[in-house]
Amino acid sequence: MLPDEIIAQLNAEFQCREQQIEYLAALYSAHLPSPSFLNLHGLTATGKSSILRSYLSLSRIPHAIINVRECITTRHLLERMVAASLDALDECDDEQHDRRPYARTENLSALCVNLARMLDGRDKFVLVLDAVDKLREGGGTLIAALRRLGETIPNIALILTTTLPIPPSALHASHTPALQFPPYTRAQLLAILGHSPPKIFLTAPSEEQFPDYTADLAAEDDAWLWSRFTAAVYDSLSKHTGRDLLSFRSCAMKLWRPFVEPVTSCQFGTRDFSRLMINRRHLFQLEDSVLDRIIKTSEPTTNGTLEPSTPSKRRAAKMPIHTLPYFTTHLLIAAYLASYNPSRTDVTYFMKHTDKRKNKRRAPSNTVSNATKARKISRHLLTPSPFPLDRLLAIFRALLDGHVPQVADLYTQIATLTSLRLLVRSGAGSADVLEPGGRWRVNYGWEYVRALGRSVNLEVGEYLVGGVD
Repeated sequence: MLPDEIIAQLNAEFQCREQQIEYLAALYSAHLPSPSFLNLHGLTATGKSSILRSYLSLSRIPHAIINVRECITTRHLLERMVAASLDALDECDDEQHDRRPYARTENLSALCVNLARMLDGRDKFVLVLDAVDKLREGGGTLIAALRRLGETIPNIALILTTTLPIPPSALHASHTPALQFPPYTRAQLLAILGHSPPKIFLTAPSEEQFPDYTADLAAEDDAWLWSRFTAAVYDSLSKHTGRDLLSFRSCAMKLWRPFVEPVTSCQFGTRDFSRLMINRRHLFQLEDSVLDRIIKTSEPTTNGTLEPSTPSKRRAAKMPIHTLPYFTTHLLIAAYLASYNPSRTDVTYFMKHTDKRKNKRRAPSNTVSNATKARKISRHLLTPSPFPLDRLLAIFRALLDGHVPQVADLYTQIATLTSLRLLVRSGAGSADVLEPGGRWRVNYGWEYVRALGRSVNLEVGEYLVGGVD
């Protein structure tokens, strides 16, 4: 293809990137010299990788593209560079090259030797390292060494794509050629999405009921309603939560079907955008369309069908709890009771040999002070109080019916809970976590401990002084 035809095809496929495409066509022409190094940088979903891949394919320049995200070690990256270069040469020459001389690429010296050997006597070859800033090993030293690859091998051109521009100091150079792909503006995003609007009606309306509604009129209505809908989506949601092309398109496609539902059910017309916005305004007030989920949450409606749940329809979420061992769960419950129950009430609530004192609540006295009468705040809403280790173990034994086996190392479990920050040391003590004189307090609330208790068939509220409203 001619250069003008390549540019025209890329401009039709990738809108609002005319300037970057012209720069690529000027720098990497099949018959003109190219820079030995170029840094393509831009944020996510700006089209840098897709445009570069399409341009090199259309221009028929021998090239190899390596996704650096897939490389684990530095040697893995170097061997992938050699293997991808061999695959590209096999495709250009329509023959299989012998790979035995290039079986080992252990360091940069071996990479230079292998690339120089396989590219000897050939024309320009472009090597692209996509997302090189995601490299797990090597750091700036490796990138600085790769920048000088074109100085060692004259017929190779290296392109690095990154999110942010690589500073010249990291490449040990005074200046570096770079090409920026800026983020799309609001007008550009609306223009790109408006290029291929989705249909309002998945099934065409009946010709008997609507004989004048032709395919051309339907396409005009689709474009008219879609352009105004995407502008509303961007202004209400995507402007604040996802301004890149992919998130904006995903958000718009999630809301499109619920938005045009009154139109497909013949409640409104295809040009009643103002009435649609008023009727479907709740779609632009929720966060469901901007949240990415692997599993879609849905709940049955009154007619038995499944409908995506929204914050206004969703039931109260259950408190997430950790999957903990049996005795560790009881330790956390005992720690909560030790923090929120006064020590003087332990005999009343946890003494096993007298059920009368445990189950019988003392009648309120008529001589209670006015300050006590005025205090109506539940204990579980207050700040947790510190407790000693021996009191925690005493309440823990009282909550269990049987004996604790020797394999259950309680002290190790307490130390583990302290490292998980479920139990926190109170005060400035020694470094020993299990010091006998140390004091602890809990670092979780009532909802969490209630869920823990119900997981082991224990109602924590029955052991809490004052109860829970």
